[in-house]
Amino acid sequence: MGRLIWRCRRGMKELDLLLTGYLREHWTQAGPAERATFERILELPDPLLAAYLMEREAPPDQDLRSLLAVLR
Repeated sequence: MGRLIWRCRRGMKELDLLLTGYLREHWTQAGPAERATFERILELPDPLLAAYLMEREAPPDQDLRSLLAVLR
């Protein structure tokens, strides 16, 4: 979990809060597929992730869309 917390540290405070909030609230109950999707989210560049979270853009992948809704 420590590695994931470190990876949640981003260039934008808002992203930090949303990502670490997910870890605190949902990670332990998440299944393998959801955890893999979260790790894919962590690979996204900050500007794209912010655009997805603020709904300025929509990811093409339904799994990403679903998990981003939880993050919001």
